[in-house]
Amino acid sequence: MSSNTIGTPVTDTADRRRWLGLAVLVAAQFMVVLDIAIVNVALPTIKTDLHFSQESLQWVITAYSILFGGVLLLGGRMADLLGRRRMFMAGLALFTTSSLLDGLAWSSGSLITFRALQGLGAALLAPAALSILTTTFQEGRERNLALGIWGAVSGSGAAAGVLLGGALTSAFSWSWIFYVNVPVGALVLVLSPILLRESRAALDHRHFDIAGAATITGGLMLLVYALTRASQHGWATATTAGLLAASAALIGSFIVVELRSPAPLLPLRIFRLRTLSGSNAAALFSGAAIFAQFFLLTLYMQQVLHYSALQTGAAYITFTLAIIVFSGVSQGVVTRIGIRRVLPVGMLVATFGLLLYTRLPVDGRYFWDLFPAFLIGGIGMAFVFVPMSIGALAGVGRRDAGVASGLLNTSQQIGGAIGVAIATTIATTYTSRYATHHGVSVSSGAALTHGFVIAFYVLAAISLAGTIISGALIESHPVEAVETEEPVVAELVEEAA
Repeated sequence: MSSNTIGTPVTDTADRRRWLGLAVLVAAQFMVVLDIAIVNVALPTIKTDLHFSQESLQWVITAYSILFGGVLLLGGRMADLLGRRRMFMAGLALFTTSSLLDGLAWSSGSLITFRALQGLGAALLAPAALSILTTTFQEGRERNLALGIWGAVSGSGAAAGVLLGGALTSAFSWSWIFYVNVPVGALVLVLSPILLRESRAALDHRHFDIAGAATITGGLMLLVYALTRASQHGWATATTAGLLAASAALIGSFIVVELRSPAPLLPLRIFRLRTLSGSNAAALFSGAAIFAQFFLLTLYMQQVLHYSALQTGAAYITFTLAIIVFSGVSQGVVTRIGIRRVLPVGMLVATFGLLLYTRLPVDGRYFWDLFPAFLIGGIGMAFVFVPMSIGALAGVGRRDAGVASGLLNTSQQIGGAIGVAIATTIATTYTSRYATHHGVSVSSGAALTHGFVIAFYVLAAISLAGTIISGALIESHPVEAVETEEPVVAELVEEAA
């Protein structure tokens, strides 16, 4: 016999199904994380086949990012109120269907539209999946083990996406980077009602915070768009400034609405949990560093070292394996000595990995120049993702599991958008300066490498700031959740006697 999340016995069969259910959840999460990176490698081929202009090509990424980053918080609260398994399956169905439509896209406009739908599906799916994990496994060693697996998948998905994207594009066509989601999504959809149980927040009301949902979703969507636009057209333009101001106004309005709402979309009281706040700060800063890191390194390998798409993807194997292997170690260490002693150290190791990239030469060699940084960076991120995920849910009651999961995902995605925007601006600016001062082309290896190196210095500084802030906020002994809810409304399906 084993115990479930609220302390009542469950059979060995039900216990096994919980862990099989975890496999279903992490498979869905892997698809979401994979899809963020897998498209980048195929963009040149997509541009040619669907006749994108250079200016409109970025919308293949942006359309997904705006809906994903903007709706995550709303998706998490909808899971709490409407049912976590229900929202997980709805998001998964939309994500899988839109992946098929992406592969079948016949024009630039159709692909952008379907990518937006795919981002919406991911925004409903991701927080629901993490909240199901949170309410299925009891806080402590059991949940830490589950989150160790979750962290390994989340941390390695982006690197795996580049590898798989290069392999599929080279062997078949760009459509297959989307088709690969369809059989996996369909299988997960079939298994979900068998292996996952339904749950939702046991509240006295079912009111929906429409004003809060409108302001935060609009504000985050505008923020992601503004940051993406700034990296392409500059920060000082009137349009960029206007978009950022409008985003700030909407997010500020959201805070006012939440303070006054009897049923807030995001209960601001959860920020009293210092470990939750520190972990989300870590998600914001580490998200900025890792998203931008993959962006810059992919450009360096393809534009400076002239790697093919497949070679670029294969180069990330070291990073991926390091995260997978050391995530298991990370969850064990966190369980023994606590989040506060692990997360800042992981961020410091990741920061050192970023500093190693500042020594990249024009004629770089993989095992001498990239391999050590990939290995150290992967180890660092394993000791970031796992304690960060545990800390972002530490002390959170079952009624707020969905919104806390959505908050963590939002912090990572917004951090990623900020990091890529800053890194792109810095790299472009210093590449141009180098080219002007040395009388070379902006596309020369020397100019590009100089811009990348300066950007990596900035990313290392961002990562270091995240280390300090998260370390100051995280408590030595996080508050444990006090469960006040009723049991889940539908239990695991048992085997017939």
